[in-house]
Amino acid sequence: MPAVFCCAGQGLAMGLTLVFLTFCGVIRGDEVRVELVGQWPGWQRGPAYRVAVSGNYAYVADGAGLVVIDVSNPANPQRVGGYYTSGPASCVAVSGNYAYVADGYEGLQVIFVRNPANPRRVGGYDTSGSACGVAVSGNYAYVADYNAGLVVIDVRNPANPRRVGGYKTSEDALGVAVSGNYAYVAGQYEGLVVIDVSNPANPRRVGRYETSGYAEGVAVSGNYAYVAEDWAGLQVIDVSNPANPQRVGGYDTSGYAYGVAVSGNYAYVADGGAGLVVIDVSDPANPQRVGGCDTSGYARGVAVSGNYAYVADAYWGLQIFRVYLCPYFDSQMQLRDDGFEAWLQTRAPGNYRVEVSADLQNWQTLMRLTNVTGRVRIFDPYATNATQRFYRAVVE
Repeated sequence: MPAVFCCAGQGLAMGLTLVFLTFCGVIRGDEVRVELVGQWPGWQRGPAYRVAVSGNYAYVADGAGLVVIDVSNPANPQRVGGYYTSGPASCVAVSGNYAYVADGYEGLQVIFVRNPANPRRVGGYDTSGSACGVAVSGNYAYVADYNAGLVVIDVRNPANPRRVGGYKTSEDALGVAVSGNYAYVAGQYEGLVVIDVSNPANPRRVGRYETSGYAEGVAVSGNYAYVAEDWAGLQVIDVSNPANPQRVGGYDTSGYAYGVAVSGNYAYVADGGAGLVVIDVSDPANPQRVGGCDTSGYARGVAVSGNYAYVADAYWGLQIFRVYLCPYFDSQMQLRDDGFEAWLQTRAPGNYRVEVSADLQNWQTLMRLTNVTGRVRIFDPYATNATQRFYRAVVE
């Protein structure tokens, strides 16, 4: 009877981690493949601190202002426009035809970006603190204003933004996310602060959770807030009861977590010197690292759109990573009289190529799978005549 091995990944030449199925069970590598496909502009040509993505464009706060980058071809991002702000632009949010820039001591800047090649400032509001973070929901911009806490600004008239309310947090407000009637503020040593903004003129704190680290950034998805906690990594907070947020899990990353974005079952963490880290949060009580990539510089912010993660790196500008779920062979396999049968778990819709080898050096295509998802049967009728066989599934 031949020895049969299975592996799943993206090819040996691309740094494949072999995944072997043996009679003892399944051994798997990273679940998520993270591959650098493009960057702009690179070393010594400008930093990037935060990024937002809308359509075919990435909007980068680079410390000097707003940079608009065409990412329609992720492998070849191109600067198409920009606007130099008067302050140290550190964060950006995009809604409709406008980009909202947290511009440090110059407060909030509102920039018209309908023509990406010619962004122009149409208005602004000079907050009393130093604008570090910004989120937009409906008619309001919510600014994490450092020592001034949360500031709520009415932006219905972009040419004349006006402050309508605010809440002074106990510690400096560094980041903010908005979901429904609540603003979630990353408040340094105060941790996560939950503020009811159903009445924008009278925001009020309804809950908080004092995290173990230094809250730098926050993202919200469903009933959970995901807090980037500097040296304490990622913290997952249940906010189903805003008055009583509770930590349910966390993952101590190897770097310093500055920013976080959530898409589906995954949290994407901008982890300082450790680059981009992808964490499976499908079980909030037990987050697990499933992939990542070193950005070579210092990752400060991250946004996710489709199959791509956009990382703002303080030294290397904007870096674009293709992110996809690695396929794997599950433990149900059998060598039959008429061949070898196995099952491939694809985890995400896509095109795959199943290859076979006798020596791990020379590979031949066994079958191609087009636009498949879920569990797919693999069958090799020639396995019965071989002394050993290796299989791999390659993402096309």
